[in-house]
Amino acid sequence: MRGVMLYAPGDVRVEDRTDPVITEPTDAVIRIAATCICGSDLWPYRGVEQVEGPAPMGHEYIGVVEEIGPDVRNIAVGDFVVGSFFASDNTCEICRAGYQSRCVHSVPIGSIGTQAERARIPLADGTLVPVPGAPGPAQYPALLAASDVLGTGWFAAVAAEVAPGKTVVVVGDGAVGLLAVLAAKQLGADRIIAMSRHADRQALARRFGATDIVEERGKAGVAKIKELTGGLGAHSTIEAVGTQESMMQAIRATRPGGHVGYVGVAHDVQLDGMQLFFSSVHLHGGPAPVRRFLPELIDLIVRGDIDPGEVFDLTLPLEQAAEGYRAMDERRAIKVLLTV
Repeated sequence: MRGVMLYAPGDVRVEDRTDPVITEPTDAVIRIAATCICGSDLWPYRGVEQVEGPAPMGHEYIGVVEEIGPDVRNIAVGDFVVGSFFASDNTCEICRAGYQSRCVHSVPIGSIGTQAERARIPLADGTLVPVPGAPGPAQYPALLAASDVLGTGWFAAVAAEVAPGKTVVVVGDGAVGLLAVLAAKQLGADRIIAMSRHADRQALARRFGATDIVEERGKAGVAKIKELTGGLGAHSTIEAVGTQESMMQAIRATRPGGHVGYVGVAHDVQLDGMQLFFSSVHLHGGPAPVRRFLPELIDLIVRGDIDPGEVFDLTLPLEQAAEGYRAMDERRAIKVLLTV
């Protein structure tokens, strides 16, 4: 089969890879219908995260089940499925508490690589969720978004305790931040302030439900948020970048007693204990337990209530994955869908 490999920073290649096979009785093998490039894939692509290449790439996926192991009970051959970026058994005590990304048996799908024609999915019963009916290509972008960025944005909003009557600030205008805006709208926020400097992303944020746009960053951005909220700050703030600046901007934009939901993959983020102590904010986040939300999100998509697939603004064939990485790295694309 063909699949994407990262050899070194900036060196992405599509090449022949070994076809996946069932190795554990709880595995499934799926034929990928669509996959995509994640903002977190740019960290190793840019050399910020060390990678010992060649390494398989990709952790977002939808597809059709081709083969199952003898212990798989809830997934059948022929099912069209959406999976999350961590494999989980969905039965351990941590999973039952709603944190499947920290399952005691979790397997990072990125170690397998789903930017490929086929993939082996461990713990299939706990990881894969069937989609009712037979979705066609028109639904692929929305369902693919549910595999990571929609579920991550949704978790960020839940972690920030977004609810009716609240003002929400979203720090970050990538796919996760934009879909956090959508999630905040669905969860009933009264006011949603998106922090963005890019006209195309601002427009999409507004379509998803943003009521205000703030272009300033850092201290100026915090001051603008305070100005818009009567000097108090937001009730709920979502951090969807993962840098020192974005984390501090999120904390400082939140009112005392407010909540910060952070889902940006942290790189060199250090919190000053005294600043955190006197901020009086709640912090909650980490790798999103996408599996917790998948049944609800798939239902919303199938019913036509939401269309998170709008975050994909560039579609390329798998063979042109290197161009997709360049486009996202150069901010010519918000998120790239790869057809298989």
